[in-house]
Amino acid sequence: MDDQTRIEIEAAAFRRLQQHLLTDRPDAQNIDMMNLAGFCRNCLSRWYQEAANERGIEMDKEAGREAFYGMPFAEWREKHQTEATDAAKAAFSESHPTT
Repeated sequence: MDDQTRIEIEAAAFRRLQQHLLTDRPDAQNIDMMNLAGFCRNCLSRWYQEAANERGIEMDKEAGREAFYGMPFAEWREKHQTEATDAAKAAFSESHPTT
């Protein structure tokens, strides 16, 4: 497989993951994803932002989130985010301790 084809396949897989997380499963909460997999939609938006920055494209956190979510993050949060359960918060604190 040549590099361009590999890049196109990787991009298609990323877009499918993005669609799955944003459209097919918006009910899967970020905190639950963090507890289970160690990353969430916000991580993906940060990685998107960092990749843009590495290529000389200025993008801040909010612009990265809007690019990933397809809308301002505040709008996404209002439409889809629910209050985390005490159990989810406790699991997050245990798996991601602050220093």
